[in-house]
Amino acid sequence: MYSFLIIYMKEIGIVVGESKPYEIMFESKRPISAGEYVVINGSNGKILGLVERSTIVSDALGKNIRNYTEALESKQIADVNTRDKSYRAWVRILGYLDELKNGRAIIPDVPPLPGIDILEASPDDLGTIFAPNSDEWIRIGLLLRNSNVEARVNISRIVSRHLAVLAMTGMGKSNLIALLAKEIAKIGGTMVIFDYHDDYSWLQINGMNVMDAKINPRLLESEKFAEVMEIREKSSNQQHVLRAAFEEAKSSQGEVFWETLYEYVKNNYVTTQGKEKRYREAAEAVLDKIDYAKSRLNRILDQSVSDPTALIKNGKVNIINLIELTDRQADIAVGFYLEELLIDRKRVTRTKRGEKEGKAPIRFPTPVLAVIEEAHAFISKDKQTDTKYIAAKIAREGRKFGLGLAIVSQRPRAIDPNILSQMGSLAVMKIIQHDDQQQIAAASESLNREIVELLPSLNPGDAVLVGQWVNLPAFVHIEQVMEKKIGSDQQAVKEWKRIKTMNEITKESTQAMIKKGYLKD
Repeated sequence: MYSFLIIYMKEIGIVVGESKPYEIMFESKRPISAGEYVVINGSNGKILGLVERSTIVSDALGKNIRNYTEALESKQIADVNTRDKSYRAWVRILGYLDELKNGRAIIPDVPPLPGIDILEASPDDLGTIFAPNSDEWIRIGLLLRNSNVEARVNISRIVSRHLAVLAMTGMGKSNLIALLAKEIAKIGGTMVIFDYHDDYSWLQINGMNVMDAKINPRLLESEKFAEVMEIREKSSNQQHVLRAAFEEAKSSQGEVFWETLYEYVKNNYVTTQGKEKRYREAAEAVLDKIDYAKSRLNRILDQSVSDPTALIKNGKVNIINLIELTDRQADIAVGFYLEELLIDRKRVTRTKRGEKEGKAPIRFPTPVLAVIEEAHAFISKDKQTDTKYIAAKIAREGRKFGLGLAIVSQRPRAIDPNILSQMGSLAVMKIIQHDDQQQIAAASESLNREIVELLPSLNPGDAVLVGQWVNLPAFVHIEQVMEKKIGSDQQAVKEWKRIKTMNEITKESTQAMIKKGYLKD
């Protein structure tokens, strides 16, 4: 009797209407939320399903009500009529429950019959699927509609299959990356975050290495160096002058790169007689660029750094700060680092195969996860960039060499679709723009129209997780990283009031000192 009562209490609805092997509809005894998991009590075993859409309909309070009085009378009728409300839900079938617990998604051949019971999914059943107990799985939060069930993700699959984190500003993208960084730091993993807006340097966790982006100018091609110096391609005379000076400075010994560059331009184009006027004028502009670069870019273009990747520490979460760079400079820096990371990881793989490699040291003997913030600026669908070229290679080849890629953006519609489609895992938060929704839906088979239509209703911190890093699509509330001190919205009113109060206190103290004769008015 007791076990029957427990089973009865879990029953929440009955399958009605047309059933399909991958989708059913049921009538519920209570309102149902999209994102809930239910169990279909099938004849060949229990089937797990995900509620993707639900409605509440009242017969008395229908669309044909014409005025308030009629609505009030209909409400009174609906309140006493227990049959008035219809709670209907549409469910995507995920597979047989027992098979899902073993990591296999087996869809039933025959659709569930109308009249079959729908049960609440138990925490034990969901916990086995969504919170596997092994080292590769890390806690990321709780299931959104089943808050007593942990949600975990597989870190190894992120590195091997890549990740996209997509959401509007302020919905929790950087918090999710900070959470992954915190957990990866705990297990001694290697992570490189290209921090475009200085969102992570204040992340207070053990195992962090914060650094500015650095490039040895001697390692660049002349065209790239000109771009970093912000000499436009159309400025052919300036390009000519800089190219000649760069080749001379590139071969200089010691830390005299900038001096050699400057003196070459000055001596060969400005003070030398006989040079064409156009080159003298171009040279004077180049000298201004060199002066600017020495003062503004000396921390990034560092002639003393022979191998910038040596500053990235294996087994640490490395934050590479890009905030002082222009878009083009940041693109060159990110592309440079990504290419060096891929070269190093390829070297490791070939060495393990017994192939002979050069004398260059191996920097990263274990897999690396690289994160590109503001990915739409670096891997845009509308323009070619250095980062886009190498990111496409990593998306295609990185899993073979242990180099994972995570891209983060609030503008999915602006990201190159070929790269986005190769992200094997997605975390999608609140997205309102229709173009963004369409781009996301095209990038993942797991995100159908019903789930995409739910994205505008998500709250900050809520996310839909799909792909390789979860066993099944999951609606999750991601936990807040308390160690992350900035990145949230600035409290303008609070700051203004604090300064106003401080000014008033200072003014009162000054006036008191004047009265006592300690200060003159």
